[in-house]
Amino acid sequence: MTSTRERQRAAARARLEREMAERGAKARKRRQVQAIVAAGAALLLVAAGTVWLVSSLGDDDTDTTATPSGTALCVWNEAPAEQRTPQTKDVGLPGTQQPNVGTRTMTIDTNLGPITAKVNLADTPCTAASFAHLSSKNFFDNSKCHRLVTEGLKVLQCGDPSATGKGWRETDGTGGPQYRFAEENLPTDKRPAYPEGVIAMAKSSEPGSTGSQFFIVYGDSQLNPDYTVLGTITSGMDIVKQVGAAGHDNAFGQQAGGGHPKKEVVIKKLTMS
Repeated sequence: MTSTRERQRAAARARLEREMAERGAKARKRRQVQAIVAAGAALLLVAAGTVWLVSSLGDDDTDTTATPSGTALCVWNEAPAEQRTPQTKDVGLPGTQQPNVGTRTMTIDTNLGPITAKVNLADTPCTAASFAHLSSKNFFDNSKCHRLVTEGLKVLQCGDPSATGKGWRETDGTGGPQYRFAEENLPTDKRPAYPEGVIAMAKSSEPGSTGSQFFIVYGDSQLNPDYTVLGTITSGMDIVKQVGAAGHDNAFGQQAGGGHPKKEVVIKKLTMS
């Protein structure tokens, strides 16, 4: 039989073991709670980060410079001052946002009578805007149509503001504004590309070189479809045909063809309405 002292020592050991077990259980529970809290906090951070990310992506998708409905974005490439010639006429730049809905009427008031054309803004918003800007600055006033082509092509070319006064100069046909812009409404699917009655823009062989010079087609002309078709002549074609019938002086015969028209055409005023 065990003595009373041994029983007391056994009871003490049992109490100590129970207390240690209880403390271990409490410690494990505390660690579990801490882990749950930490995990919850991490989840909140991830959720918050997700909300921030979604908000940020939403902000990025919002284009504050988007072009409003009914307008087109036009880019005007201005030549450096050192590259401009005496034939360059600096009248500032048109606005960058221009309407692309509806139509406008171009009226070319000449010494031989008025010539009018219908311009569809959906096709040529930037070209139409350039003409509206230039005409508001009296850019074309008193300039002469400097080139007529009657062989193969049938076109009367105008729009050089420096082609003024009596007689002709070697520089006639080299003038324009201090900016250039991209071509529009190219007739790539038309045969002929430039039928009688259209008004189109002249340019160099380089893309994006449209300026102020334009040509009126008075007979079907098979040009490469590289030139903006601005609009359609609605009245005054008889005037252009009279000029074509009078012929030219073959001044450009060794270059691009044609020459100065023998029947002089002076643009007194050009307007867009």
